[in-house]
Amino acid sequence: MSASQPAEDSPGVRPNWEKTLTATTAEQTHNLGVRLAEVLEAGDLLVLSGELGAGKTTFTQGLGEGLGVRSGVISPTFVLVRIHPNLPDGPRPGGPDLVHVDAYRLGSAAEIDDIDLENTLDSSVTVVEWGHDRVEHLTDSRLEIDLHRAIGLSAGDGAAASTASRTRDGETLDFDNEDTDEPRTIVMRGYGPRWASVPEPVAAFEGTS
Repeated sequence: MSASQPAEDSPGVRPNWEKTLTATTAEQTHNLGVRLAEVLEAGDLLVLSGELGAGKTTFTQGLGEGLGVRSGVISPTFVLVRIHPNLPDGPRPGGPDLVHVDAYRLGSAAEIDDIDLENTLDSSVTVVEWGHDRVEHLTDSRLEIDLHRAIGLSAGDGAAASTASRTRDGETLDFDNEDTDEPRTIVMRGYGPRWASVPEPVAAFEGTS
């Protein structure tokens, strides 16, 4: 699967549900992450896919805010894994940490095993970018979240996207300044007993910030 292709269902495995949402700004994508975090628990696994500038980091920053973890959520591309501990003075004291993984450069499930996510999975919310076909073996339940922009960026546009991105409370939002009002399509799928039905923040989302 190339970096620009959406994830597909694993052979023989069907999601319990699929929900398609539209977010027209970076703030809406961020706020969806904040609201979803309210129902996340330790042990939850989220698999994110999306091209450059689609909003994966923005969404994960929202999750981090909602979970009440240490700020500074950025793409973990060059270190593979970043752990953001829960803050005792945050909105969810005693709640789970956030483990943020970029699996783009990992070629298989075996390489995922090499970074020992099993050691943190039960005590954290784990978000894996580009985890399709790499992390499904870690748990019997997961949320898959595909983010798509109307006009995709090629790999060569990455530097331009980085310099054009804006900030919110000191953190980069991975939407371009010129297209913050360009709609993003967000497709969510729930697998396993943990996600037997659509979570309320997703069902109630109306694309308003």
